[in-house]
Amino acid sequence: MQKENFFQGVVSEMKKTSWPTGKEVVRDTTIVVLTVLFFILFFFAVDLGITELIKLIN
Repeated sequence: MQKENFFQGVVSEMKKTSWPTGKEVVRDTTIVVLTVLFFILFFFAVDLGITELIKLIN
């Protein structure tokens, strides 16, 4: 009995959910991938810079 109420509640809430369109998913995924690539390159450059500074000190 309790399971039925739970699943009815889940179905009811899922109907209220606003799902993104395909274009929104592509746009948001592109933003995430580009942001991750930016930070990969940024931290790579910082790492290279710190490595070179350490080489100069030694």
